[in-house]
Amino acid sequence: QVQLVESGGGLVQAGESLRLSCFASGTIFSINSMAWYRQAPGNERELVANITVGGTTNYADSVKDRFSISADNAKNTVWLQMNSLKPEDTAFYYCYFRAAGRLTMPLQNRDYWGRGTQVTVAS
Repeated sequence: QVQLVESGGGLVQAGESLRLSCFASGTIFSINSMAWYRQAPGNERELVANITVGGTTNYADSVKDRFSISADNAKNTVWLQMNSLKPEDTAFYYCYFRAAGRLTMPLQNRDYWGRGTQVTVAS
């Protein structure tokens, strides 16, 4: 069974950096895309950044030029480098995989979510 585990969250001062990591354990037969989402109290979960298996990336306007997503498909790992952090970046950050975790013919992608890691940015 595929399980995603995030790490790297914490408390930082505004302007500092953090690097989040997410590793997917279990057997994955194919990956379609990976992403980071975040959810602040009282807000809906929002996409922060995603990356396709081919390496195409997409970012929320609020994090462009500050955050960078990268991945190692062979290692089932995705990272989020967060620079110049702002208090408004404070949220619970969730890792997401769109992948095939079961051997079916044809392979069928499904959504996998991590439990999240807290990022707090103090002003």
